[in-house]
Amino acid sequence: MKSTTKKGMLKKHFFPYFLKHKKVLILDLICASLTTGCEIVLPMMVREITSIATTDISKLTLELILSLAAIYILLKIIDMAAGYYMIYIGHGMGVKIEKDMREDMFAHLLTVPFSYFDKTKVGQLMSRITTDLFDVVEFAHHCPEEFLIAGIKVIASFIILTAINPILTVATFISIPLIFYGTLYFRRKMRAVFKERRVIAGEVNAQTETSLLGIRVVKSFSNEKTEERKFNERSTEFAEVQKASYKYMARLNSVVRMFDGLMYVVMILLGGTFLITGKITAADMTAYLLYIGMLIAAIKRIVEFTEQFEKGMTGIERFAEIMEEPSEAGYHSPGTLESIKGNINFENVTFSYEEEKGDVLANLNLNINQGENIAIVGPSGGGKTTMCSLISRFYELKEGRITLDGNDINEINLSSLRQAIGVVQQDVYLFSGSVMENILYGAPDATRDEAIKAAKKSGAHDFIMTLPQGYDTYIGERGVMLSGGQKQRISIARVFIKNPPIIVLDEATSALDNESEQFIKQSLSELTKGRTTFTIAHRLSTIRNADRIIVLTDKGIEEQGSHEELISKGGVYKRLYEISVDLEN
Repeated sequence: MKSTTKKGMLKKHFFPYFLKHKKVLILDLICASLTTGCEIVLPMMVREITSIATTDISKLTLELILSLAAIYILLKIIDMAAGYYMIYIGHGMGVKIEKDMREDMFAHLLTVPFSYFDKTKVGQLMSRITTDLFDVVEFAHHCPEEFLIAGIKVIASFIILTAINPILTVATFISIPLIFYGTLYFRRKMRAVFKERRVIAGEVNAQTETSLLGIRVVKSFSNEKTEERKFNERSTEFAEVQKASYKYMARLNSVVRMFDGLMYVVMILLGGTFLITGKITAADMTAYLLYIGMLIAAIKRIVEFTEQFEKGMTGIERFAEIMEEPSEAGYHSPGTLESIKGNINFENVTFSYEEEKGDVLANLNLNINQGENIAIVGPSGGGKTTMCSLISRFYELKEGRITLDGNDINEINLSSLRQAIGVVQQDVYLFSGSVMENILYGAPDATRDEAIKAAKKSGAHDFIMTLPQGYDTYIGERGVMLSGGQKQRISIARVFIKNPPIIVLDEATSALDNESEQFIKQSLSELTKGRTTFTIAHRLSTIRNADRIIVLTDKGIEEQGSHEELISKGGVYKRLYEISVDLEN
């Protein structure tokens, strides 16, 4: 993460979630204190019984034993009730914190720029949203109570045992700071390993997602073994980093075992000597052994919790990294447009995806009038799709500005801007669900009748009615159960129901067969009537009727005009057109 300290990170990105549930947290810690108090009382009861039995057995009456048993039963009832609350309600608090963090992370991811997703694998993001935050649940619930319980046990044991014998207590407790120092040392080592493990787990997710989403390509090329090899490589990397984390856990566990053994050695040597010299009684020695056993168990629990602690902290760090990513500029700006006409101006626009790779567009100037049908042609890499992406502000300009009806798009609310633009792409993305759900995605508040009307306009209604459940037919992941032409018509219906004043057609028919292309052309012709339209095409025969054709190359706009005007010029467009016609024939 950036320069944010761990303390600052927790304060900014984690503690606010705790504060939403502070009443539950406080009650959880009270219950943790009660269960610990019940545990601390038992050695004192045993000491009392042992003391009476070794000094005057006649005083050890049945009434006394029953009284102590009754007190302990009452304490256990309190312990059971408090323990139930800690496990059920406390974990419920953790689940709510996880839910809040997951929802906030997903909501924030929807606001970050396209450039972030260009550089980030979806599998990595899925790992952060699921696995990372699952570990935060255990951290959120257990971290406060585990440290409180250990703290109470250490302090209470020290006070009680000091009252019995200060010298033996100090000699026994001297190992505890060394144990915690060793824990802190190995925690730092484990933090880096756990973060690496998260990253590689994300890579495993990404590899799985890529292979399974592309399963048809994999099978068509008989590349199952290739994908298996790539997955196994990632899986092996993950196993290696897991082994490294367990190595540090093993070392830490060994250090703790060494020091708890040292505590018992001190008890045997010094405690035995004090018994011989009469400085402590057998009852005191029994209490010592019980308290030291309880203390060592608490320390071991903290050490065991170290792994969960580091997992949780790593999850919080990775959560914070995403939440620190800036939202798209203007995402929350108030400038909403009403009654958009569709006049668009590019004024000295310069853009580059990465500074070191040079400009994709440089000093671009272009005026588009309301309702004008603009075709953009040119060689690959000339910036055709980029130019249209800039209208929707999918990326931020390096220099210059773009205006919509005279308004700088940087001053318009992004949602309002993008509602005004409908995009039909070559690579159609349909969501897993029904035909109706995919059409209504263009306007979630629209009615079923409006969706059917949009489907009729796009030429999709007839084939939809032949599907098993009509509009309610499940179309599979990414619409895999439909043909390319059918998916394209549904995507056009989605834009029809959105009813935007500006349309972008990005190679909308280039991947279709001739019959499907004719259907789609009719649909697109209906869609673009009266709307400002940008058509990106390589098959130049499809844009002959455009009002204006823009020839965009790495030199900028080299030519513009109607089809007849550009052919008569005998320049770049004529050459591209002749090549396109030859390829089509």
